[in-house]
Amino acid sequence: MQIFETFRNIFAIPDLRKRVLFTFGLLAIYRIGSHIPTPGLDASALEEFFKASAGGLLGFLDVFSGGALRRLSVFALGITPYITASIILQLLTVVWPYLEKLSKEGEMGRRKITQYTRYGTVILSVVQGAGISLWLWSQTTPSGRFLALRDPASDSGKLAFILLAILTLTTGTAFVMWLGEQITERGIGNGISLIIFAGIVAGLPTAVFNSIQQVQRGGMSLFTGIILLVFMIGVVGAIVFVERAQRRIPVQYAKRVVGRKVYGGQNTYLPLRVNTGGVIPIIFAVSIIQFPQYIASAAKSDFLKKIAEQLAIGQPLYNLFYGLGIIFFCYFYISIIFNPNDTAENMRKYGGFIPGIRPGKATSDYIDNVLTRITLIGAVYLVVVALIPEFLMMGFKVQGIPGIGPWLDAHLPAFVTQGLGISFFFGGTSLLIVVGVAMDTVQQVESQLVMRNYDGFLKKGRIRGRRG
Repeated sequence: MQIFETFRNIFAIPDLRKRVLFTFGLLAIYRIGSHIPTPGLDASALEEFFKASAGGLLGFLDVFSGGALRRLSVFALGITPYITASIILQLLTVVWPYLEKLSKEGEMGRRKITQYTRYGTVILSVVQGAGISLWLWSQTTPSGRFLALRDPASDSGKLAFILLAILTLTTGTAFVMWLGEQITERGIGNGISLIIFAGIVAGLPTAVFNSIQQVQRGGMSLFTGIILLVFMIGVVGAIVFVERAQRRIPVQYAKRVVGRKVYGGQNTYLPLRVNTGGVIPIIFAVSIIQFPQYIASAAKSDFLKKIAEQLAIGQPLYNLFYGLGIIFFCYFYISIIFNPNDTAENMRKYGGFIPGIRPGKATSDYIDNVLTRITLIGAVYLVVVALIPEFLMMGFKVQGIPGIGPWLDAHLPAFVTQGLGISFFFGGTSLLIVVGVAMDTVQQVESQLVMRNYDGFLKKGRIRGRRG
């Protein structure tokens, strides 16, 4: 078969084989580190606590850490601080002239920005480590056990525990960041993305086993299991379709005579992806909507506690703000990374134009209008993908809707209001990351094979990654 022949070709090429094995080796190191516990914690108490809080934000973040957060291992923070620092630097590049200048200085400028990103990662790791260590010191399980190994009657050893936890978590994040950079430089694919990918895929065997057990124990009927499998295949197909979808705007370049040579005169296109932001709008929306929930939960006011209850996962208010936040950040992110004015100016500078559209402002407005329409499609797609896990786990809690909530709860099917109790692994956000990273990695392997005159994964056509 073609796919087996392709895998044989991968390991037949010395350089490609070395890159693939190097990537697998570093990912194995990451998975081993995810099982090394942070000193000073009660492992059994942690397990009890996470079982009680399954399905919340901690469960969401635990999926991307591959279980490291549940075990509070040395890699508990994962690569999240690095991603956050990268996003902050990307935003600052637009508003800070110094960083904008650096971004246009080629390789040297990118290295400088990468260095700033590393510094930001360490700073964010220290801040998050301090917050987590303070939280761990005072947190108890439903049965009243402390998560930290401490004397329940006093705070002796608190400072030592906090400093040790901060040092451990920050060092772990810095090491994970280094692993990602090494994979990018010497392996195959984007290292940071592959680390997130490995964390999510690590939960696949457990999730499949739990689903089979549910069927065997009668918790889920065989028919429901088959429907779930078909649904999963459909979601994967939809994600692949939308992630590869793009609007191609035709562009023509006029002929130019420079000396004795003729340049231009070719037809090409400007590709605009439907989902340009990827999973970033979802990450932004989750961060924003959970922030007021944490503040309200920590407050002693009954009014704020009611707000926290309404903002809990699965509640109508949460779903509403979550969906609106994703749509907002889709447009916000695309406005940062893509400037129609610059694109139109570059086209005009090199003699390019869109047929039927005047160069300059008219071209910029046309591109902006097209981008606005396809971004709306991508935003709605992300909303649907992001709300799938809430529906599968706990359904939509319509009881909280004023006036009609009890009536809807009584008349809607049980699976709509109570969910299917499916493992969080099967969430659309996780699949979005897994499918996207897999497509990018396969594209890079395909390029390496074709460059060396080998057949890739597809004999006809080539795999088009998320970047076009």
